[in-house]
Order: sequence, then structure tokens, then C-alpha cells
Amino acid sequence: MTQAWVIRSGRLGERDDWALQTQCSGGGWAEVPDLTSSLTREAVTDVVATTFKGEPDGRITNYAGQLWALRGRIEPGDVMVMPMKTTKQIALGRVTSGYKYRHNEEDPNKRHVVDVDWQRTDLPRSEVKQDLLYTLGSVMSIFSPSKNNAVSRLESLLQYGTDPGQVSARDLHKKHPTAASVDMTEDVDEPELSTDIEQVAYDQITSRIAEDFAGHGLATLVTGLLTAQGMHCTQSPPGPDGGIDIVAGRGLLGLDDPVIVQVKSGAQVGSPVVSQLHGVMSTYGARQGLLVAWGGLSKSAVDAVKATQLRVRVWQASDVVDAVLAHYDRLDDDIRSRLPLKRVWMLADIGA
Repeated sequence: MTQAWVIRSGRLGERDDWALQTQCSGGGWAEVPDLTSSLTREAVTDVVATTFKGEPDGRITNYAGQLWALRGRIEPGDVMVMPMKTTKQIALGRVTSGYKYRHNEEDPNKRHVVDVDWQRTDLPRSEVKQDLLYTLGSVMSIFSPSKNNAVSRLESLLQYGTDPGQVSARDLHKKHPTAASVDMTEDVDEPELSTDIEQVAYDQITSRIAEDFAGHGLATLVTGLLTAQGMHCTQSPPGPDGGIDIVAGRGLLGLDDPVIVQVKSGAQVGSPVVSQLHGVMSTYGARQGLLVAWGGLSKSAVDAVKATQLRVRVWQASDVVDAVLAHYDRLDDDIRSRLPLKRVWMLADIGA
């Protein structure tokens, strides 16, 4: 029966690109030797206890649970999920092999792996509903999400790029009959107990913006962000806009180096939108354009942006959220009342 697994490629996502390029998942645990001959959870625990002699029992148990998942529980056909720190997107694929130890890998942090056919590498986090994002927001490096129909919903995200939400388990099973109902017997099966609070907060802000600033509202938010950065903005009213949602410029009258801004709050943007923006820029003699694509870009759109010779900058959902966090204090009162945020201090987990 198919399971779903989440593996983070480093605390800061330092192995995200490597995992995608080499079609694998895993890494880390540089101190741990080859686990190929460790055929049981107990055998893996013995290796871990020897490797990390003197560490607290709780840490040994945690490391052993995650490494046993990689060594003995992940199987070909399982869904693999990689939340990426570098792009703030999510990659999904299908596991194609069991555990492997790469003896000849020069980097010791790239030895413990399973092979993965990455089929979707740019899923915006905004496409995942909040309850499932909360489950995926664990600080654990390896875990198996199962609550709230997670397995079947991740199957849907892998195949269709959409999260059906918490529909009935029976209906989801009809759509994805291979999805397992996991018997939670390992600590890695309850990722919600080790939540990455920072990521959960970020995802909540993203969801709030998607809900309260949809459609023309997103253009209003972007106008506020550009204004907070010292630009003079003219925003088009709701309705047909001829490909111009905002004109932003600097200088006394806001006419210096004008930027044409097009805002798309819906699904993934295709190359025709990029071509339209480029055409509008040419018509009005603008040298710079900003495309706000909340749902991300298709591959053809990415290629089209590259072909604009750096004249078009793209903001995806994570870029909008980052801009909100960076300039929140300078946003107008109306936006801040619709998006109330506060700063909190918490102890950093420097040992991770």
C-alpha cells in the first residue's frame, strides 16, 4: 500500500537542487555509516547509539526512527514530498528504489538516499490547504504524514497539482485506491508533534493573503508594497485593464523609470501572459516590468521570462509574503487591518 513521505534536504534547503538534479532524496547524517546491512529498527538503533555515543536517549530514539524510515520503510511507489526552503515551493515525486548508500559520494551529507522520480518540482505552497501545510511543517527531517487524508491528498497534488481538502476518506480512496491508511507505530508518523512554528506562521500568512486579497485585492496589496518602498503608484480600477494593473515610478512626479505591473492572483501563469506584459511595456516605452504570479509560472512562462533579457521581474506567492514581512510597518492602515501581524521572539534551535 502506498505511503507518503516528507524528506527535507537540509535545515536551510542546501541540498534541494542536488536532490532534484540527481533524482534522489535523503542526505544528511554524515557521521552514520552504511546501513545496508541493518535490517531491523533495532539494528539501526544500535548503529545510531554507537555513532552518537553520549547523546541523550531521546535524541538517539529520534535519529533512529528517521533513519529506519529511510532504510527500511520507504518503498518504491511511495509518494515523496520535499518542501524547499530555497524557493519556498514543494517538489513531489514517486520513489523508485529502496535505501542506497553512495560510497563514492565526495560530500558525506549526500550518502544516505532513496531514488525519486521528481514529477512536479514547482508546486506553490499556496496550492496546499492550511491543515495539510501544518502537517508538512514539521521540523523533522524524515516523516510520514497521514492525518487528515494526507496520503490521498498528496497523491492528488502529485497528479493534478490540486489539494481536494478534507473530503471523505471513502471518496478519496475511490480516486486513489492505493493510498494506505497508515498504522502509526513510529514517532515519524506524528509530525505534528514537532512543528516548525516559523514555517507554520509563514504558511498561515500566505493563506490569509490568498483568502483576503484575491483578485483585484492582490493588486491593491502590491500597490501598497511598492508604495512602502518609495514608489509612486497608479492602480487601474477593477475590470479590463489592457494588461496594466499598476504603473509605478520614482522621482518627484513618479515618472522616473516607470514599471508596468501585471498582477495574476489565480492559477499558474502561462507564457501568453508574459508576452502580453512585454508587448505592453514596448507600447508604452517602459524598460521594466513586474509580473506578480501568485500561482507560479509554467515552464513555458519561465522560459519566456528568461527571453526578456532581465526586463521582467517575477513575484510569486513567497515573494509577496517576503515583501509584506520586510515592509509591514510602512503599509497603510487599511492593509494592516486586513492582515494583522505581530512579531514574536522565540528560542532558536541552533543544534538542528
